[in-house]
Amino acid sequence: MKKNQNIQVQYNQLKTKSGTHSPSLATIQDFIPDLQIKVDACFLSNPYATELFLEYFKKEILDTGKINALLEFYPSQNQIIAGFIEQRLQIDSGHIFVANGAIEAIQAIIHKYCRGKLMITIPTFSAYYEYATKEHEIVYYQLNKNENYRLDVKDYIKRVNEEKPNTIILINPNNPDGGYIKYDDLILLINELNWVENIIIDESFIHFAYEDSDMALKSVVADVINKANVYVIKSMSKDFGIAGIRCGYAIMAKEKVKDILKNGYLWNMNGLAEYFFRLYAREDFLEKYDIVRRKYITESLFFISELNQIKNIKVYPSRANFVLIELLNGSTADKVTNHLICEFGVYVRNCNDKIGLDGEFIRVAARTQKENKIIIEAIKNVVEDKNLCI
Repeated sequence: MKKNQNIQVQYNQLKTKSGTHSPSLATIQDFIPDLQIKVDACFLSNPYATELFLEYFKKEILDTGKINALLEFYPSQNQIIAGFIEQRLQIDSGHIFVANGAIEAIQAIIHKYCRGKLMITIPTFSAYYEYATKEHEIVYYQLNKNENYRLDVKDYIKRVNEEKPNTIILINPNNPDGGYIKYDDLILLINELNWVENIIIDESFIHFAYEDSDMALKSVVADVINKANVYVIKSMSKDFGIAGIRCGYAIMAKEKVKDILKNGYLWNMNGLAEYFFRLYAREDFLEKYDIVRRKYITESLFFISELNQIKNIKVYPSRANFVLIELLNGSTADKVTNHLICEFGVYVRNCNDKIGLDGEFIRVAARTQKENKIIIEAIKNVVEDKNLCI
């Protein structure tokens, strides 16, 4: 017991140092070697897509010896890599800013083009308000807990018209709750608010969303490509399971891409990232990827249905690969996350630092079927532990 208490102290110290972002699995293992993590349900990625990427990487890079050249020589320049995304999306590469992770695109856009008043929905991904500077005035649009943190499109449009912000930011599906804005509603919102100087749509989790039984992908990129005030941000980390190689991009007006590239980013991508984007343009890879995407969505839906059977928690509706869970047994997110990781080796996101959440919340990501069973059993044990309610 004393050993576990020491581990909890170490973990809390590490979490505090990490601020509003969770420490990586590697960081935890380096600093707390006695802590054995069985399942990482904190970071949000499709494990089957990771396996698919590794299958190609082993066959085409490792087994052929091409890894030497990939490591020794410079990768292609930013706009050359944008050309691979052009093949995938069928849009002019001049509209594409390739980023070292979506967060680089977020930072570049906010610091370069967003002035004055920013309207940010909460709860949300903290980087959007953390990158604000003294030149910005932040206005928060609070999502309604009683409406399961779903965006009321009509009310949102009304509020934007009242506040007159220079920039509005929407994540779809939203992080941390997985709330989804339907495609038609989002297009309506963009058209109704066409006077707003900057409209940022973050589609980092769009590959997990769906609107019909076919689970077809519904992105707004094709509809907004010629709208100079709209930016679409995309992370590859989540849906393709490759957070470690830092891949993302943003779609925006050509003149803005040119402007950003004047100030750097010539070689902001590494060789591994370039190899991924080359795969991203290939039909054989995408066909296999779509199979594992649908498989993962199906398993995630079953996982969420199992979570909904557990007592003492509320699972908020989600169209992403994660769920927001409210603790209803009198315990705190600190106690539950500590108990899950230290006693069961299950790492989940403590949401007590998320602005806009009223209550005690954790966020849990779906994993493989085997890992999901471990997560379910661990959460059952923890939320039924009466000692954690004291």
